[in-house]
Amino acid sequence: MVGNFAGKRANEVKGPGERSIKVADLMTKNPVFFYPDQSMDEVMDLLIKKKISGGPVVNEKNELVGMISEGDCLKHVVKGKYLNHPTIGSKVSEHMISKVVTMDGELDIFQAAKQFLDMRIRRFPVLEQGKLIGLVSQKDIMRAVMKLKSSTW
Repeated sequence: MVGNFAGKRANEVKGPGERSIKVADLMTKNPVFFYPDQSMDEVMDLLIKKKISGGPVVNEKNELVGMISEGDCLKHVVKGKYLNHPTIGSKVSEHMISKVVTMDGELDIFQAAKQFLDMRIRRFPVLEQGKLIGLVSQKDIMRAVMKLKSSTW
């Protein structure tokens, strides 16, 4: 009797029509987000409490207007030290990046991984009809790949 070195598959491969894992399948659907008029102190507090390194900035219509990160927060802190006074009242809109690259929710995880590598970005917002619907990070992609069986690649 001849055996298969790959062993028994948990789920049989369906062939060419098989649906791949998409960004929308693994993104965080309710990410922590910030507002342009929010104080930088609130942002730093939330980043620490939620153990995240950044997040999207949205307006009152839930439209993406920027991203804020730990690095942006550190620039805020250093600027205050350099000027020899705390930057009390500083707002997210003064420190966020406003030119934001987004990721399509229909992108498969391997294409998404390539985009992360090519662009050297840690997280991408996912939009639908201009509204923020999620956030995908490098860690989300790694988690999904680790769940795959090598025989399904």
